[in-house]
Amino acid sequence: MIRKIAQRGLPYVLSIVLGFSVAQQVFSQQIPHYTQYMFNTFLTNPAVAGTYKYYQMRLNNRYQWVGINDAPYTVSMSFYGPLEKKDMGWGVNIGNDATGPTSRTNIMGTYAYNMQVGSSGLRVSGGLAFGMMMYRLDGSKLTLGEEYDPQYDPAILQSTKSIFTPDASVGFYLWNNSFNVGLSIQQLFGQRLKFYPEPIEDSRLKQHYMLSGGYWVNLNRYVEFETALLLKYMITSPMQVEWNGKMTYRQKMYQAWGGLSFRWKDGVSVLIGATLKSKYMIGYSFDWSLLGISKYNSGTHEIMVGYMFDKIK
Repeated sequence: MIRKIAQRGLPYVLSIVLGFSVAQQVFSQQIPHYTQYMFNTFLTNPAVAGTYKYYQMRLNNRYQWVGINDAPYTVSMSFYGPLEKKDMGWGVNIGNDATGPTSRTNIMGTYAYNMQVGSSGLRVSGGLAFGMMMYRLDGSKLTLGEEYDPQYDPAILQSTKSIFTPDASVGFYLWNNSFNVGLSIQQLFGQRLKFYPEPIEDSRLKQHYMLSGGYWVNLNRYVEFETALLLKYMITSPMQVEWNGKMTYRQKMYQAWGGLSFRWKDGVSVLIGATLKSKYMIGYSFDWSLLGISKYNSGTHEIMVGYMFDKIK
């Protein structure tokens, strides 16, 4: 069977790899997961740019399914904030997501505009992100089994193919000093990835629809409770539900938090972290999978580092 696949050449092999790594199973999605999304909602909604009174930077690293060879690894860097004299914001996000022989790198620039709604402190923001994505397939990481004979198509194990394509997302965000609600669409264009002139089935980047919400309340002068909900939907895949909840203990020079996260029918996570001097932030989460793959890995680690600049508004 493997020999027959190899005989059909590189385009056929690529169609199989892309069919798995881009479309994947009906229960998966094409964009990366972030357990600590509540600390950087800019990753899921471009309308968040400009909604804070200061600039901030976030670095997220996610090591998924530790112990499995070529398991997913995701890293991203975000920088965003408001314009000083206008109700606008801008930002940039650079990210790389790699799984086995495939990887995708995004560079996205964002513009957002917000306005007040009524006299209750409620505001609404709309944002648009646009940039480029590079999708890469490393043929040297393809393994076709012991029956494979390189004489059929040596290029299979030697070539690296890359595609550059535009990418965009759009979002809306409603918030005040105690709650927020957001709606966004990622991979807005839904374009097809083409390594060769021949069409490759199941290689389209599909739109992802995201509905988010958050609420926080002060239990007393030292303790705050915050909860966040994220619904993600991709056409032909079931909706994915993620919930985060955390308790924060606040002092003048620092804040420390701990919490739990649940991803419906997928996993459960523990979150811990701290903010120092209202500027430096560090967070860590550990995920346990509830799926059968949990037998073959030792969990997922995610590390977040952040910095908040001085207020300008």
